[in-house]
Amino acid sequence: MPRDLPPAFLDVEASLSGRRWVGLGADVERAAAHLAQVGGLSDPVARVLARRGVEPEEAEAFLAPTLRELMPDPSSLKDMDRAVEVFAAAVKSRKRIAIFADYDVDGGASAALILDWLGQMGHGATLYIPDRIDEGYGPNVLAMEELAAAHDLIICVDCGTLSHEPIAAAVAKGAEVVVLDHHQGGETLPPAQAVVNPNRQDEEVECTYLCAAGVVFLMLAGANRALRGAAQVPDLIAMLDLVALATVADVAPLVGFNRALVRQGLSVMARRARPGLVALGDVAGLHSRPTTYHLGFLMGPRVNAGGRIGAAHLGARLLATRDTHEAAALAERLDGLNRERREIEAAVLAQAMEQAEARGTDGPLVWAAGEGWHPGVVGIVAARLKEATNRPAVVIGLEDGIGKGSARSVAGVDLGGAVAACTREELLLKGGGHAMAAGLTVAEPMLEPAMERLAELLARQGAGVGGPQDLRIDGLVTPEGATPALIEELEAAGPYGAGAPAPRFALSAQRICFAKRAGESHLRLTLQGDAGGRLDAIAFRAFESDLGPALEGHGGRPFHLAGRLEIDEWGGRRRAKLRVEDAAAV
Repeated sequence: MPRDLPPAFLDVEASLSGRRWVGLGADVERAAAHLAQVGGLSDPVARVLARRGVEPEEAEAFLAPTLRELMPDPSSLKDMDRAVEVFAAAVKSRKRIAIFADYDVDGGASAALILDWLGQMGHGATLYIPDRIDEGYGPNVLAMEELAAAHDLIICVDCGTLSHEPIAAAVAKGAEVVVLDHHQGGETLPPAQAVVNPNRQDEEVECTYLCAAGVVFLMLAGANRALRGAAQVPDLIAMLDLVALATVADVAPLVGFNRALVRQGLSVMARRARPGLVALGDVAGLHSRPTTYHLGFLMGPRVNAGGRIGAAHLGARLLATRDTHEAAALAERLDGLNRERREIEAAVLAQAMEQAEARGTDGPLVWAAGEGWHPGVVGIVAARLKEATNRPAVVIGLEDGIGKGSARSVAGVDLGGAVAACTREELLLKGGGHAMAAGLTVAEPMLEPAMERLAELLARQGAGVGGPQDLRIDGLVTPEGATPALIEELEAAGPYGAGAPAPRFALSAQRICFAKRAGESHLRLTLQGDAGGRLDAIAFRAFESDLGPALEGHGGRPFHLAGRLEIDEWGGRRRAKLRVEDAAAV
């Protein structure tokens, strides 16, 4: 073992998933002890803050992130004042407004934010969301020309930064266009009245982590400021539930202003005031106070299901409606589409994984392409390949000689920039995105050279170094110590998600006194420690790896287990539960 490699946590050098468990490290342990002593914090909370690099004098503000302290001035973003001016003028003059939105959660929530705001101002708007298969991502010339013929202002949300020709076509028809986006921009901007995007190449603001809904929220804040006094403006705080959903579902880093948006948005969502989100939570089986986990894994996928394999507008309509009956019907339909999506995804994943393994998973890029693979699931499958291999991954569906794919990256590797470079070099027909995710279109004869070049660009950034990533463990917990009170303490240091992982705990040498398969691939467990305390646990997708069979067939052998703690409120009782992520035989 190299000298500079710290000891493995609980001596786990290779877990059931092939990972090495590592602790916080001596420096972070010392910082956590200092935080606990000076700041009066509990040890678990101090560990979370120390891992995030929070100093004692910053702890109080970190634990109570506020919009007032963290919100950037909307006017600090380039073109924002112009966007607000055009939007406010359209509202005052009762101009005809259309919203062109992306088909994912961020696009749908961004559109719903504007529709909600306009509705409260007594103003309507036309919603247009392109079909993923027939139209693809972003504005297209035909749709923009048709919208321009019937509207005075077109607002492109979560798209548009690279749409030079479609926006030029709309302008030629006499419409004004405003772009509110967050995807990486090119060297030039389309001929819109305003392109507000923290990831424009000439932008200097620090809030590059915002998703489109965050940008829309800032624009509406500017509109409120511009119209206050002339009209009763909407309460933007009450709209943060949509911003929180979009931020988490779009895997935006939960840092800076995003922390305040999501923290406050979860509180708003808990009031159950928005019919669409209430109906969505009900069909998803959400019976407790919402968390980032619920937004990312229960609600987000259902909103996305419409854009993936159904009607693209369903998610945005659900989020925007104020009719409880319509909300219930839309939520049921999306829930059904989500079940159908999971079946399609499973079939594509099996083929993609086999193909990727045959090609090799030890290089800087893992990729797979297949004829007829549904374009609505290639992004999810790419994410699963990335998780399995700790490599950037691309999955492409081929049809009639054209491949449409999605890509997902690992921390520290700018995938969107590499895809954009391949597009400039004309290896790809179209491509773009942001650091962690991108979309692309490629001619089938160019597939191999495009992937070879993409792999080369990613290798320069360090992709492909090392095997399965280490599993970071924040500390030990016992079944007796895993209580709802502990979990509530930890939630004070949240919200958790991208860029701010939830604390992961290990339980040492646990006996498995109950193990039962749930559904096709999950496993329910009850753990018992040496002191006799018990803790319920669940391992999702356990039978898609060695984890499920090993734990189910434990034969009385003890196991170290690692995972996240959460509160189970089923049946009116509040109990701690472990969401198992990994295990190792003792």
